[in-house]
Amino acid sequence: MIDLLRKRRSIRKYAGKPVDKKSLRLLIETLLRAPSSRNSKPWEFVIIDEPGLLSQLSEAKEHGSQFLRGAALGIVVCADSTKSDVWVEDCSIASILVQMVAQSLGLGSCWIQIRNRKHDEKKTSEQYIQKILGLPKHLKVETIMSIGHPAETKKPVAKSALEYDRVRYNHYSIQYTSAKRKQLVK
Repeated sequence: MIDLLRKRRSIRKYAGKPVDKKSLRLLIETLLRAPSSRNSKPWEFVIIDEPGLLSQLSEAKEHGSQFLRGAALGIVVCADSTKSDVWVEDCSIASILVQMVAQSLGLGSCWIQIRNRKHDEKKTSEQYIQKILGLPKHLKVETIMSIGHPAETKKPVAKSALEYDRVRYNHYSIQYTSAKRKQLVK
């Protein structure tokens, strides 16, 4: 798993090749196996593979969603907020898991944040998506995951570039230093 995480990067350029049925089944299984608080399973998923719909959804936000137009799949991650007060976290868990499984299948992915984003001055991104997909009002949209065969290669983030100064050890005042890292490696 750590090797997948080391290699995973946000992919925004896709080769235009469809995702095979076996891979799609595995991605759907991943979503449905995602853990949720108290096993409430508030999430629901809309799988989009129609180029016209992907193009419409690529306009969901003012910035940061246009690359969905080139993806083979979009997965709209929604939840019934009346089923769980932590639906955002539950959707986030499902979203990152599907990204990791996509990576394991040789696919690229990118998270497109929808919750708390605007389509334009009059409409939220969520309202825009609800209308296009015919989602009921009680379903909240967390994200769209773009997935497809990568048309770009990104190098993994070097271990030396990780921000270890953001890690504390046993107390906030104790930084996770290079000496502490060496001590734990032994």
